[in-house]
Amino acid sequence: MIIWLNGGFAAGKTTLARELHGRLPDSLVFDPEELGVALWKWVPPNDDFQDLASWRELVVATASALRRHHAATVIVPMSLVRDAYRAEILGGLAAAGEDVLHVFLDADVDVLGARLRDRMPPPVLPVSGQSPLDWALSRLDPTAGARQPEGTVVLRSDRLTPAELADEVLAASRRRVDSAR
Repeated sequence: MIIWLNGGFAAGKTTLARELHGRLPDSLVFDPEELGVALWKWVPPNDDFQDLASWRELVVATASALRRHHAATVIVPMSLVRDAYRAEILGGLAAAGEDVLHVFLDADVDVLGARLRDRMPPPVLPVSGQSPLDWALSRLDPTAGARQPEGTVVLRSDRLTPAELADEVLAASRRRVDSAR
């Protein structure tokens, strides 16, 4: 299974990915951001590597290959708040025959903003000239949780601890496996 952890910046995706990885012995964590940074070595950097069709295509191929060849479970902590990109990537994984549990970590925008302000800036600066903080804040979407596709597990990361979130994700994955039998 691929467990896709979606949500706004600072929603807790990476923290939850570490918690799940520690509980799932045959799992690995795949961070698609690393593909975006690698692509920028070969193509002109833009303001968001998710806008590159090649990035979206590589994410599908890489996640699927990692799951097929290296781990029973691939955990992917990556924001996909643009509806079209989310549909393209999750649809591509489904078309490749992958079972994807899509989890959206929802949180109050004020909580996400405070978490972002407490962080160190990301190593990659936006091409637009915005500060990394302003760039990240401009991409927070308070309505994203309500627009997730059917079957998405929506969890409040501002109300649950990482351990509680992991419990919910693992329970949802067990239900999914049981219903497929």
